[in-house]
Amino acid sequence: MRISEIAALVGVTTRAVRHYHHLGLLPEPARLANGYRQYSVRDAVALARIRRLTELGLGLDEVRDVIADDAGHELVDVLGELDADLARQEAEIRDRRARLSMLLARARQGRLTTEDELSPELADFFAELGTRETTSPMAAKDRELLALMETATAPEERDRLMAAVRSTAAAPGAAERAHEVYALLDALADVDLADPRVDAAARALADCLPPELTTEISATTAPADQTFLKAFLADFAPAQAEAVRRAMLLVSKKTKESKESEKAEKGGAAE
Repeated sequence: MRISEIAALVGVTTRAVRHYHHLGLLPEPARLANGYRQYSVRDAVALARIRRLTELGLGLDEVRDVIADDAGHELVDVLGELDADLARQEAEIRDRRARLSMLLARARQGRLTTEDELSPELADFFAELGTRETTSPMAAKDRELLALMETATAPEERDRLMAAVRSTAAAPGAAERAHEVYALLDALADVDLADPRVDAAARALADCLPPELTTEISATTAPADQTFLKAFLADFAPAQAEAVRRAMLLVSKKTKESKESEKAEKGGAAE
């Protein structure tokens, strides 16, 4: 069989066959005197196996590992991991459909708002802090930021973020402190960077954050995330942006000191 014939027989493209040759998934067959590849039934069986494995969801690197394992025991492990991953995807799809069903019902009733599109956890957080009722511009920016972070972060990071958010809302006096900080930041809209209220707002913002949320905010100040941070602060008045920046530094310093203290305690206990 020529390459076009084996490709048609197995149901793949000739380009795919050549790609599998290039990756080492499918051995190159012998060539005839005229230079054409001559494929055998054995080659067709190997190519069909590659197609079956990729259709199951395996990546080509995983397919290579399976093929290289003559005993075939690794296939069980790989398929088990694939099954678990598909189960997670099914659970996520069910959750999304349930959420979509609720939004669709509200939309049909003419009661859908932009904040209804938030996750239940984030919506509850805003409700507990009372930020949906306030007219504070800074509160509105805070809601936008948290909504963006929840949407843009990876699932594991999103879970940590929401855990930190829940911890913030559960802290005694959280709502009162949040509104005080919003007021301090709103008051910086037209002030100079040298105004002492900038530092006061920064300290108030840093002090109202619990350790769990402090860790998440510290992560946003990492060098890799500076582009995001700059874009976020660009929407603030200069004094407001400076207050948030100083708060980030205070939070980062507090987190570092806490980790160093824990490390020292562990070291002392080991001695």
